[in-house]
Amino acid sequence: MAAEEGEKKKIEIYPSSSSSAARQVTPFWKEKYERDAKKYWDVFYRRHKDKFFKDRHYFDKEWGNYFKAQEGEKLVILEVGCGAGNSIFPLVSTYPDMFVHACDFSPRAIDLVKAHKDFSSNQINPFVCDLTVQNLSDVIQPSSVDIVTMVFVLSAVSPEKMPLVLQNIRKVLKPNGRVLLRDYATGDLAQARLTSKEQEISDNFYVRGDGTRAYYFSEDFLSNLFIENGFDVEEVGICDKQVENRSLELVMKRRWIQAVFSLRLNASNFAEKLDQEANGHVINKNASENPANNPEIDLSESIIQIFDVSLPIDEVTEIKVRGHAFRIKALPREYQHTCKSTGLMLWESARFMCNLLAENPSVTSGKRVLELGCGSTGICSMISVAFAELVVCTDGDVKALKLLHENIMLNANPGLIQKMVIKKLMWGNKEDIMTIRELGDFNLIIGTDVTYYAEAISPLFETASALIANNDTETRSGLILCHMQRRVDEDCILSAAAEFGFKLVDKWINGINPNVGIICSWFSNVAWMNEFKNVPLCILYFEVGA
Repeated sequence: MAAEEGEKKKIEIYPSSSSSAARQVTPFWKEKYERDAKKYWDVFYRRHKDKFFKDRHYFDKEWGNYFKAQEGEKLVILEVGCGAGNSIFPLVSTYPDMFVHACDFSPRAIDLVKAHKDFSSNQINPFVCDLTVQNLSDVIQPSSVDIVTMVFVLSAVSPEKMPLVLQNIRKVLKPNGRVLLRDYATGDLAQARLTSKEQEISDNFYVRGDGTRAYYFSEDFLSNLFIENGFDVEEVGICDKQVENRSLELVMKRRWIQAVFSLRLNASNFAEKLDQEANGHVINKNASENPANNPEIDLSESIIQIFDVSLPIDEVTEIKVRGHAFRIKALPREYQHTCKSTGLMLWESARFMCNLLAENPSVTSGKRVLELGCGSTGICSMISVAFAELVVCTDGDVKALKLLHENIMLNANPGLIQKMVIKKLMWGNKEDIMTIRELGDFNLIIGTDVTYYAEAISPLFETASALIANNDTETRSGLILCHMQRRVDEDCILSAAAEFGFKLVDKWINGINPNVGIICSWFSNVAWMNEFKNVPLCILYFEVGA
């Protein structure tokens, strides 16, 4: 039934139970996210400082009874994954007599804690620690901590390493110590978003756009994880809450898990717990019985993060090359692994080709140049226009073209801008190709980092074939492709090239340099090559004809 006139229908977004399984990231990227996890979080805190998360004032309401020390006693707290201190400082403000150990594996986060206006070394001991490889007991006296708080931190650890974290915590907990935990739960809206964007690392484990990771817990998984590592479950439950964003007309389903675990005292207690579980014992689920009692939603996910309303296209990269100095705005590099709009970033192949063209004006001199998939930076085109008759910059991404226009206006020589044209071009799109053809044929076509996706290679060559000029007695038309070796299928490239009338004339691989050939002649000045000496770059040079 249609909504009443004038009434806007609100969008409801829920995890889809019918959606197909997400395509997991490749082993290469899975290993990289694991290896560079510390770096990604350090970059996160460099960018957001202490402005991203809200201070967590709900500790007293949710777990206040655990923070009440006996008369004459001083509670010792360990905050695991303290970040910028959004939990620490509200906690010590409420309970000024406690002492807090605060650890995080991001050095920048620890620096933010120390720089906080309320920081006192007499009350807070911040230190850098990766709980999967470093011993807490090297910093904290064994069996000295009353309470460990873990707020949206265990989810950042790969599932196979979570037991290492719990075993590490056990070493410093007192015999009656407890772990207070709040984290992501399966079925949360953010999980559905990550699934739809094909950012799954393993079951319920995902990578965000900035390279940080998040695991979404079920009650069974979390309970079993702690039980198997020497803890008893006192409370565990899933909290559900509908959150409405009126400006975006969205109703969102947010879910988180909240739990309390105690250190198991002996083996008999452990056996008793297993018997209770086997007999259908129901663990206390106070946290989930009435979500309205949990009004503060703290899921470390902003509206912008979830729906990609905007991206932080604010990183300025300075590029100096043979008398040219560019200040290029682009998406920060930490987004390169998961952002679908790859044209918003500055890639190594473009930087490399930019230098090559600057050192070899003859490559573009007097020619009509077309750049395919130039993205938002346009540095190859801006170098080429100084020597070429005309340069046409193209990309299929409207966002990239908008930023490209801004970068060109900020950097290109005003006297040369009239020789530059920016056009939308989706490879294989006949309408787009006809629009470009109205500008005439091209003697030189350039593409950097445009051959990553096998399904796009054939349309690329089809488009190049439709737009490149036929060879004449004075000028031979060429197509130059530059890419990172490890991410392309060269057989696919050569097959598509032959299908559309292109012949591979020369090939150059960084580190395996031939002594003769067209491309080799472009490297008479190799001083600038030092910057790229360890980058696995490859150049393919094609001409029209068999």
